[in-house]
Amino acid sequence: MKELVVISGKGGTGKTSVAASLAVLAGNSVIADCDVDAADMHLVLAPQIKEHHEFKSGHEAVIDIDKCTGCGVCLANCRFEAVSQHAKIDGARYFKIDPVACEGCGVCVRFCPVQAIDFPERLCGEWMVSETRCGPMVHAKLGVAAENSGKLVSTVRQKAKSIAEDGGYGIVIVDGPPGIGCPVIASLTGTSMALIVTEPTLSGEHDMQRVLSLAKHFRVPAAVCVNKWDLNPEMTASIEEKAKAAGAAVAGRIRYDRAVTQAQIQEKTVVETDAPSAEDIRSIWSYLNL
Repeated sequence: MKELVVISGKGGTGKTSVAASLAVLAGNSVIADCDVDAADMHLVLAPQIKEHHEFKSGHEAVIDIDKCTGCGVCLANCRFEAVSQHAKIDGARYFKIDPVACEGCGVCVRFCPVQAIDFPERLCGEWMVSETRCGPMVHAKLGVAAENSGKLVSTVRQKAKSIAEDGGYGIVIVDGPPGIGCPVIASLTGTSMALIVTEPTLSGEHDMQRVLSLAKHFRVPAAVCVNKWDLNPEMTASIEEKAKAAGAAVAGRIRYDRAVTQAQIQEKTVVETDAPSAEDIRSIWSYLNL
């Protein structure tokens, strides 16, 4: 079983559009949408959700108002300004904890003299297993202001690989998050190949070099494709030269094509249309030879 991860050094390069198109070209693969902070592959693959699972990570403090004596120890010890003071109808004060500001450190739980603070697991989001026209898909949704996206990415990847192994699928296609942070590392490590989608701009070139360094560090073979290359042919040539110098292959170029947006509006990938850029992506898929 092979695992292809599609990543980009920055957001907005067309990474998800390319990953969804490759999933269609692969035919019967397992898809993992690991861009959990801003998952959007479902917009073009129209998954039918079969399983829902909660994602819990870390803890959050919750004050039991009935037990709270209003001593203020929690307010005095919280370094994250998550504790606020309030007054009951009879004028007695009590305290509440802002779940967004709470870092789950547990200091208030430790020092509360009357054990009025609970410390349950924090519900950070959910992950789903779905069916699409291209095969099974594992995807997730991280909650607002929730953390541990790297852990959620690992959960999605592990489930996708498990489905592939149990079902005899030959390839897992991963839509990774942008950047070089923890979620990207969780998407990249241990994969068969990374396809880096970039754009012909200075920021695109700079961020491509950073993510190429990351792939090299984890010894993942990398290939680069430039999306909307014809908007700046000179910059495209520079990007390809730098990619080769960094030891990456150049998988191809994708022209600027308004039909991509029209396909997305119809909940389709561009390779499911007769758009000119569809041939560019097919050429990249042939080059990858997975």
